[in-house]
Amino acid sequence: MERERSVDKLARYIIYTAVAAVVIAICWFFRDVIIYMLAAGLVSLIGKPIMSFFSRLEIKGHRLPSWVYAILTLIIIIGLFLAIVATIIPIIAGIVKDISMVNVESAAMSIAVPLRELNDFLISSFPSLGEDFRIETAILNEIKKLNVVNSSLFSSIINSIASFVASFGVGIFSVVFIAFFFLKDEKLFENIIGALVPDRHEQNAREAYSDIEHLLSRYFIGLIIEIFGVALIDFLGLLLIARLGFNASIGIAFICGILNIIPYVGPLMGGIIGSVLAITLKYCCAMPVGLDVNFWVFIIILIAIFWFAQIIDGLIYQPVIYSNSIKANALEIFIVLLMAGYIGGIIGMLVAIPCYTVIRVIAARFFQNVKFIRKLTEGKNR
Repeated sequence: MERERSVDKLARYIIYTAVAAVVIAICWFFRDVIIYMLAAGLVSLIGKPIMSFFSRLEIKGHRLPSWVYAILTLIIIIGLFLAIVATIIPIIAGIVKDISMVNVESAAMSIAVPLRELNDFLISSFPSLGEDFRIETAILNEIKKLNVVNSSLFSSIINSIASFVASFGVGIFSVVFIAFFFLKDEKLFENIIGALVPDRHEQNAREAYSDIEHLLSRYFIGLIIEIFGVALIDFLGLLLIARLGFNASIGIAFICGILNIIPYVGPLMGGIIGSVLAITLKYCCAMPVGLDVNFWVFIIILIAIFWFAQIIDGLIYQPVIYSNSIKANALEIFIVLLMAGYIGGIIGMLVAIPCYTVIRVIAARFFQNVKFIRKLTEGKNR
């Protein structure tokens, strides 16, 4: 009898494994559809506060149908996105145009002394480089090694861009279409989950989804606030202190704000790219801008501006987003991001916090009897 029970248990595990493998295979085959649904879910999470606001409005004691509110919410989200893009792209294009009109002689005269000082420092610090070492020559030689442009590559790039534009158009339409139904019927995704789980777990699954929706909605809205908050500080510093001008300041600040969403690596990348663009605009363009100070002093000012923005981000924005929005402490977040970065690199770090939030809520709902999980998630789902 005992042997029969063991055989039955083994058969059950084999069936579970086979079902899981089939589900994973189906998800991989329809991964584009799943990505569209996840993106639509993100849009619906961002639009949830707007829908809540509309749902409280009454016109002569009557409320409009939910599909009208869903359309208005999507129009607001898309309108804000297009407004930002329409504002930023011309500014960034202007920066690129200014950089393309480099005054070589003026640029060479402006950076000749700092380059000579830097070369002398490198030669004295690393004698193996040789007395004739020039960092600008080394950089140009590396760039020449990367010169692999040919007609076939150009044709391949054009075809890839055309394919991407077509796929992007289909993806945008699909995301908006699916998001409309998620916004129109706020219980739609919850009902789908309820239909997929066994009856005895349905209530827990619905409550888990409600917690996940609540936490992720606050997280993504907080993330948007963080992007604009960091960009605003960078913009004010570059405009008022570095004196780069309005267009250059807002363009560089926007790039830094977007890159800031990449944990740990993003702020460093934003600071480096922002500094390089600012230095290029000051010393290499036909119409140079920027504070009239020594080359190294200007670099110190730029570093101070980006560093100050990160201090404000670390002391104010991130505690609000991570501690209050998803109810996680700094050590949790740090460990999760390290593990995600090791597994999936930058992409892994980007999706680490939302995925961790989902896993933690599910664990709190279904494995509350495990002491470690109970202590980790106690009182943190709402």
